[in-house]
Amino acid sequence: MTRREPFPERKLTFTGDPVAVAAALSAGTDAPHLLYEQEGAVTWSEGESVVVEADAAFVRMHGRGVETTRLPAGTHPLATAGELLRTRTGGIGSAHGWLSFELAHAYHGNGAAGGGTLARFVVPEREIELTDTAAVLRADGPDALDDLERRLHAAAASAGEPAAARAAVDLEEHADRYRTAVADAVRAIRAGELDKAIVSRTVSAPDGIDLPATYVAGRRSHLPARSFLLRHGGWEAAGFSPEIVARIDADGLVTAQPLAGTRALTGDPAADAARRAELHRDAKEVYEHAVSVRLVQEEMNAVCLPESVRTEEFMGVEERGSVQHLASRLRGRLAPGRDRWDALAALFPAVTASGIPKGPALEAIRRSEDRERGLYSGAVVRLEADGTLDAALVLRTVLRRGDRTWLRAGAGIVAGSDPERELEETREKLRAVSGHLVPAAPAKTPGDAASTPPPASMTAP
Repeated sequence: MTRREPFPERKLTFTGDPVAVAAALSAGTDAPHLLYEQEGAVTWSEGESVVVEADAAFVRMHGRGVETTRLPAGTHPLATAGELLRTRTGGIGSAHGWLSFELAHAYHGNGAAGGGTLARFVVPEREIELTDTAAVLRADGPDALDDLERRLHAAAASAGEPAAARAAVDLEEHADRYRTAVADAVRAIRAGELDKAIVSRTVSAPDGIDLPATYVAGRRSHLPARSFLLRHGGWEAAGFSPEIVARIDADGLVTAQPLAGTRALTGDPAADAARRAELHRDAKEVYEHAVSVRLVQEEMNAVCLPESVRTEEFMGVEERGSVQHLASRLRGRLAPGRDRWDALAALFPAVTASGIPKGPALEAIRRSEDRERGLYSGAVVRLEADGTLDAALVLRTVLRRGDRTWLRAGAGIVAGSDPERELEETREKLRAVSGHLVPAAPAKTPGDAASTPPPASMTAP
């Protein structure tokens, strides 16, 4: 297998809203795609030239003009997937994908990974990277770039603010079951079976939610660590990730960002400031955060030069939509013989979405929750051409699979947890998404007037 030559690029001046225009591109296609926002840039990728999928037994590669390959998943399926991707990421040069939460079972030794796809990576057919000032288009040749440029202009002309209507959800769904699940987890923790578990619950969303419009509406009220709009491999999702699972830069710098400890964020400055101060005084919240940071440090020590691992920020507060969290940031340098897949495997699943120790926490989650999590609390992953890997934690997300659409939220349970307070924390987190669910507009009939803002400006430099 040989790598494809890099695709040509076309650079344009761009003065539109990257979030709204990329969402309009998503709304205008039936093809698999990912919109991924990180650090001031939005990348929209479409199509599947190569797909690498992992289940509990095998890692498979298939695609257009690619010899189908199947390898044993082994004990490190991410490394196997990464090696297959390495041979095929010419062309666009980048790749993206997602990790199911259940992939964690493959790494934590209880043999309960379950059926179905646990990880899926895609080498896209075309891509647009947008910032406030520029658009970079990548596609297979001049004709494909011309078509992509036309589509970008059309998306810029149609991009606008979502309709004002919002769909309602019942934030009390499964509340009693959740109180019981928290109480059961507290008993297991007090019995010494584990130190912490994140127990979650789902609430149903109505049919007919417009995910691109919901993404734009939600992004207007968030400052997330990452955001994404995804459709491939049977999943659709619009998410506002509060933290990264891991970022591994091209030079081997590993970053993790655990958030644990939560209070509501309502927009009332005095009340929010009081709750912020309360976070630092609450023994339960401080303990929950500290033990999470300790585990992340241990996980990074396993793949980084131990002397390089440091906590650069400890117990600050990050505001994430409807909530504020205690937040820390750790960095380290990959040790010789270790790579980005080793680092991702060491830090996945995020301790703030699983528990401590991870093996017993996974067992507690399986006992407490009524169905597999799937994409929820897994990761959406972006792989850059230079070798950088960026993995966003899938929380604060509306999820769709088949004809079912739902939200999900959890809370970190420790020995001092109170079921009623943990239930309220799930409500606080659910509100980060539940207030932004935009119903799909009825189909327009001929003659309907369309109101759109002036198109974004795009010219070749």
